[in-house]
Amino acid sequence: MSSVGIKELKNRLTYYIRLAKQGEELVVTERGRPVALIQALHAATDVSTLEAKLARLAARGGVTLPDRKPSRSIRAKRLRGIPTSRIILEERR
Repeated sequence: MSSVGIKELKNRLTYYIRLAKQGEELVVTERGRPVALIQALHAATDVSTLEAKLARLAARGGVTLPDRKPSRSIRAKRLRGIPTSRIILEERR
């Protein structure tokens, strides 16, 4: 397990991300005190947020995350006539 300061991490982020991808765990320090842990997603054991869980599944190949946001919102459409639920209930009788 390596230790790296915030300034060094910022200056050489690509290098340290590459190390994490290879399985190395990095402790990020601020003024000599540990504040964060960087590790590969496949090695993470306790994830609590939905984003972290989805990222972990994506890293394992379990899900495919969307490439972009939906282009427009979907609006509900009001339909006229007899509700479908009423038709189904009548046919069940």
